[in-house]
Amino acid sequence: MTRSILYHLIVALLGITWLSSCVRKPDFPIEPQLTFVGMNDNVMVQNSFNTDSIVVTFSFTDGDGDIGSDSSNIFVVDTRDEFKAASFFIDDLPEEGASRGIEGEISLTIYTTCCIFPDGTPPCQASLVYPTDTLQYEIYMVDRAGNESNKIRTNPIIILCQ
Repeated sequence: MTRSILYHLIVALLGITWLSSCVRKPDFPIEPQLTFVGMNDNVMVQNSFNTDSIVVTFSFTDGDGDIGSDSSNIFVVDTRDEFKAASFFIDDLPEEGASRGIEGEISLTIYTTCCIFPDGTPPCQASLVYPTDTLQYEIYMVDRAGNESNKIRTNPIIILCQ
């Protein structure tokens, strides 16, 4: 190798080393952390056949990057009765680079539910006495190590009891 090529090779390696040392590992906790971002709507018509829906968006971070699995790892709970309304799973994320932590944004489609009436009327019935019901969903995530995230809540959602 000529001296010029060797010099350029050393300079290039030093530059790459310097640049890679500038990339800092994010300082995320190993438990997933969720932040509510928003919803596309706040009104749904009640039904037990998934005819209406809203899209809920939240951001997440995870310090060790072990998000995803073959089984459910995102859970949606109806706060009116603590019923687990839905569960979702994220495919395993690639291991390479995950030890540096990951962050992203997730949008979930959550289908409509039934009104719950204070007088004991069976759910999913049309009601003139109670034309609407209001609920919030609580959402949390569990990573592959079993670490549970914080719980976030949606804005209030109005269910039309038609």
